[in-house]
Amino acid sequence: MPLLPGEFELIERYFAPLARGFPGAYGLRDDAAVIAPAPGHELVAKTDAIIAGVHFLPDDPPELVARKALRVNLSDLAAKGAIPRAYMVDLMLPRTLDEAWVAAFARGLAEDQDEYAVHLIGGDTDSTPGPVTIAVMAFGEVPAGRMIRRAGARAGDTIYVSGTIGDAALGLEALRGALPGLDARVAGFLAGRYRLPQPRVALGARLAGLASAAIDVSDGLVADLGHLCEASRLAAVVESSRVPLSPAAQAVLAARPDLIGTVLTGGDDYEILFTAPAQAPGVPGTPIGRMEAAPAGVTVLDRQGQRLALARAGWSHFP
Repeated sequence: MPLLPGEFELIERYFAPLARGFPGAYGLRDDAAVIAPAPGHELVAKTDAIIAGVHFLPDDPPELVARKALRVNLSDLAAKGAIPRAYMVDLMLPRTLDEAWVAAFARGLAEDQDEYAVHLIGGDTDSTPGPVTIAVMAFGEVPAGRMIRRAGARAGDTIYVSGTIGDAALGLEALRGALPGLDARVAGFLAGRYRLPQPRVALGARLAGLASAAIDVSDGLVADLGHLCEASRLAAVVESSRVPLSPAAQAVLAARPDLIGTVLTGGDDYEILFTAPAQAPGVPGTPIGRMEAAPAGVTVLDRQGQRLALARAGWSHFP
């Protein structure tokens, strides 16, 4: 198994090609990069890290690991109404890793660069005795003064969410073997949603000027709505029967209704959760509840309109 080449050879071989086409990256031959937003726009910056054994499985394909690392950051930009422009990546790699892993990782980044029209503009590589760790900082741009914040929701606003909720959390359960007997196609779909998020970049751009507040769903629907409530100093009421579910998630819940808590709090959805005025026409999302003038907090109602007891609100690194 060929070991990794030297740091600068690694950069030149696999990562410098990803900077081509972005003049301010200087071919990754300088210590910093320059980004100039379009006239009348502001830069939006976001960083998130993913760690083997925490955010992805150690044997996940490196192409998918790379794309997930980038996409979880693009999802945050989308929730701010920003169009992605560029990113930096810091790689912390065990010395035992082989060069084929890095080559596949770079291919994954290249694939998503083409899909989302972004470029690598810098970063760092380090060795670590611990698990593979990837930290991405993504940069986007939004019309000046139009970034969508967590704070901004108003009492009476409708709560919306994009896509479907719970697929990734159920996918992780399937990958862990916790859903025995699950149909292979259902399991494959759910696992794919865990391994490869689908950031709602186009939707996010449409929400600028429409949404009053927004956040991406990474820690769990209930937890992230709680963050939005806290920032907006309001409460939220969610009707669980209106939360959009994929056919795969519906199939799981039909057999295991006790997993509704996993669906609502498991996280890794990377959908956009946002609020908008109740009478706003043509809002692109599924309405799932309302904001209320009460102390910050989230109430989830079951199909009978009774409060649904949940063991937790969502994922936390430091419970």
